[in-house]
Amino acid sequence: MNEIHHETVYFTGRVQGVGFRYAVQQVAKEFEVTGFVQNLADGRVLVEVESTQAETDAFVGAIAERMHGYVRQVERSNQRRRPQFSYFSIR
Repeated sequence: MNEIHHETVYFTGRVQGVGFRYAVQQVAKEFEVTGFVQNLADGRVLVEVESTQAETDAFVGAIAERMHGYVRQVERSNQRRRPQFSYFSIR
């Protein structure tokens, strides 16, 4: 199986208790992405996403745009690996 672009993205700000995960899942429906979104105990939201780099960039940009007033910081790291997800979900 081929490798795919994978990103781990952390959103910091007022991102829990405001419908952030649901909004991310709705944005994911507009893109060819797989992965998940999850609240973290430290108050951040984690997004794990797989797709092409261009699609991932557009997806993360769309999340930041849609949730503009809530996001203070976005931290991204990426790698190439075998696909691990078959759909996008909320955890």
